[in-house]
Amino acid sequence: MANVIVIGDKCTDKYVFGETTRLSPEQPVPVLDQTRIEERPGMAANTELNLKAFGINTVLLSQREQITKTRFIDTNSGYQLMRLDETPEVGRIANAELKMAMMHMNPDAIVISDYDKGYLNDDDLWNLCHNFNRPVFVDTKKRSLFHKDNVFWKINKKEYDLLDRDHMPNNTHLIVTLGSRGVMWNGLVFQPQLVKVFDVCGAGDTFLAALVYEFLKTSNMQKSIDLANRAAAISVTHPGAYYLNKQDIESLYGGIDGQTNSQQSGSDAHEIAGLVKRTYM
Repeated sequence: MANVIVIGDKCTDKYVFGETTRLSPEQPVPVLDQTRIEERPGMAANTELNLKAFGINTVLLSQREQITKTRFIDTNSGYQLMRLDETPEVGRIANAELKMAMMHMNPDAIVISDYDKGYLNDDDLWNLCHNFNRPVFVDTKKRSLFHKDNVFWKINKKEYDLLDRDHMPNNTHLIVTLGSRGVMWNGLVFQPQLVKVFDVCGAGDTFLAALVYEFLKTSNMQKSIDLANRAAAISVTHPGAYYLNKQDIESLYGGIDGQTNSQQSGSDAHEIAGLVKRTYM
């Protein structure tokens, strides 16, 4: 069983459900009559829960301050009416925290889920990646990346478009999720499964966890992306931040035939990204 240290910003995802049957007399906005409230771990904490679902031993290093994202949802339509974010100033990671985690667990990998809320700055990210020689998987909103042979970056298309092109990893170490258009890696585009999308919240966390699990098991990035792509397809069929269960994982491996399916080759990954941008944006 693999050991993984997860580092990054966590939050509480809060969902206020209710019914909207009328508009406010004060402003032309709907009135939500609250029926229930749900809370779930989000951001780095959701990544950790997904890793645990695959049977990985984890330690989570995150901020002490409470970040809350509250979504107001009409149960009749399923529409999210608004989101309220409460984001205090976040303290940085302490070296003592990291040293203690390393002493407690001899990690096979580090997973960095960096939502850029303040827990990790650019120097922290650099030091974490350069002082650890086993695999490091990074999901970040930062714009200046770098190449290191044991570091693999997972970002989405919007984040990719904002990157500093003078500070980029090699194509073999950069994975770009394209939403409904799949995943781009090393000149390939992996097509997604066709599913009814309910909510994309947390899908990137699920993708990252599945990618890490499969790569630690096989050291095969192509197979790992294929599995992660299908895991994310399960996540988006559920409301809110979702972490996989035993049945989900069994279904993933029940469908594996040893090959990476539904992928199309391209030229350079940057050229593919440019094509996607010109075609769809």
